[in-house]
Amino acid sequence: MRFMARKGQDEPPSLAEEDARVQELRASLGQLNERDTRYATDACLVRYLRARNWNVKKAEKMLRDTLQWRATYKPEDIRWEDIAKEAETGKVFRVPILDKQGRSVLMMRPAKQNTTSREGQIKQLVYSMENAISNLPEGQEEMVWLVDFKNWSKNISIKLAQESAYVLQRHYPERLGVGILLNPPHIFEAFWQIVKPFLDPRTAQKVKFVYSNDPTSMKLVNDLFDPKQLEELLRDESFDLEDYSKMMRQDDAKFALERKRADATPRGD
Repeated sequence: MRFMARKGQDEPPSLAEEDARVQELRASLGQLNERDTRYATDACLVRYLRARNWNVKKAEKMLRDTLQWRATYKPEDIRWEDIAKEAETGKVFRVPILDKQGRSVLMMRPAKQNTTSREGQIKQLVYSMENAISNLPEGQEEMVWLVDFKNWSKNISIKLAQESAYVLQRHYPERLGVGILLNPPHIFEAFWQIVKPFLDPRTAQKVKFVYSNDPTSMKLVNDLFDPKQLEELLRDESFDLEDYSKMMRQDDAKFALERKRADATPRGD
């Protein structure tokens, strides 16, 4: 199966070369344990190869780093109760709809920041990423980040931004389809110039500044969401803690059961 590189990315010259690099990367990884084998699917290998411009050695190092990180951080074992305090204001949450391309959507509202713990904030971000990925339709790999700056007036921690960028780029490559910064204040534009150098140029290009009073920039948002959907997403009441808690607990139970069944299934079945 061929996993097509998107326009603008370095693409191998032929189907045969693309497949050969996937197989070369798999061979270089050697024997993996059951958990790593389930993670390192062909689609996963392609994402890491794309992230490293199809350089097999660099992709191998990146993927091995992720496998080590996942073995110690155990992102798939984080549960709602572990991050409920961080999540109670709705500063980061998965909305219960997909965009027009069938991608999961993470809503981020900086004005709702409620803690000062970088560790807790990173854990909530990782939990949200894992949940959004698990809810992607079959065949879809990317998600949308919708960052609503309504009522935001606080400073953003440079250290937190660096740590977040590191985790997302190193361990969730090629997962971002587009990041929409909706109505960021001028002070954030200055902050962006500080943070941008920490991002991979390809990732930075996916981040778009969008302003409600600019029809040209709003076209991007309107191409992703129906007007009524967008209006609902941007309402302060769009996040209900009780309903969201219930949804996350249901997801936790469902995905834990799926992993348990996968653990019980012999490789090759």
